[in-house]
Amino acid sequence: MRLKDKICLVTGAASGFGEGIAQKFAAEGAKIAIVDMNAEGAKRVAGEIGNGAIAVTCDVSKAEDVEAAVARVTEEFGRIDVIVNNAGWSNKNAPLMETDEATMRKLYDVNVMSIFHMTKSIVPRWREGDGGVMINVTSTAGIRPRPGLTWYNSSKGAANIMTKSLAVELAPDNIRVCALAPVMGVTALLENFMGLPDTPENRAKFIASVPMGRLSEPRDVANAAAFLASDEAEFLTGTVMEVDGGRCV
Repeated sequence: MRLKDKICLVTGAASGFGEGIAQKFAAEGAKIAIVDMNAEGAKRVAGEIGNGAIAVTCDVSKAEDVEAAVARVTEEFGRIDVIVNNAGWSNKNAPLMETDEATMRKLYDVNVMSIFHMTKSIVPRWREGDGGVMINVTSTAGIRPRPGLTWYNSSKGAANIMTKSLAVELAPDNIRVCALAPVMGVTALLENFMGLPDTPENRAKFIASVPMGRLSEPRDVANAAAFLASDEAEFLTGTVMEVDGGRCV
């Protein structure tokens, strides 16, 4: 098992990609903290995983919540080896001038500031210990932006650049920072991304733009995350791995 005895904190893990990552990490031998605003969903996932998995309620856009979550997980398990910043949010696909300031701020609070808060909380602990691994779940939208999600695209582009800069600055501390950039997936945000009802016809229009002919699934992101979190990836940092079926080519 490639993550045997590692302690992993996954945000946004009550559903979607985060749930898939948590399930995969547990199957690979890790102890898991399910961190999510959805307390009941987090408890459900932790209960399904068992084996000491814990649920932690947290709003990742708030520094005090993130610090409390990191402190709770550290107290429970003694340390944290891997953090996956998966929690994210998207406005509904629409012309850029229709996005108001409150929506813009929420995009950056959830998609960008969450990484800032987590970094400020975990890095001092990792510097005192043996380092660690941070994986940021971003999006192909930050690499190959398309109309309708301009402000969301920009938040994911910021997360990609943040990943690379963190990787360079933290490498001397034995801290690796990588990102996963999935193409649109089968998650609760699917209709937001499309800006259309989730019908077979509307899915087909988007799928036609993916060379491998399908949307991403939680298992795709989870498998890539497990590799980046493992010792097999010990020389990878600053990598933004496209999990996109060729969409960004």
